[in-house]
Amino acid sequence: MERLKEVMTLREASQYLGITPDTLYKYLGEGSIPAFKLGNRWRFKKDLLDRWMERKSEATEPEKKQNPLRRSS
Repeated sequence: MERLKEVMTLREASQYLGITPDTLYKYLGEGSIPAFKLGNRWRFKKDLLDRWMERKSEATEPEKKQNPLRRSS
């Protein structure tokens, strides 16, 4: 399998993330996704996108439920 590029275009990043380019532009407008401009084109570093996705997935994990048999004092 071909190694994924370290720096991606907007189209490549949207495919990698599984979202539409429009959604990616929305995230860019909100400043919520790591990216930089090279000239007038947006670029995305794969390692930063991976870390961003990890933080997003950790933030949405449900809290661990307390053991219902355990009594609090």
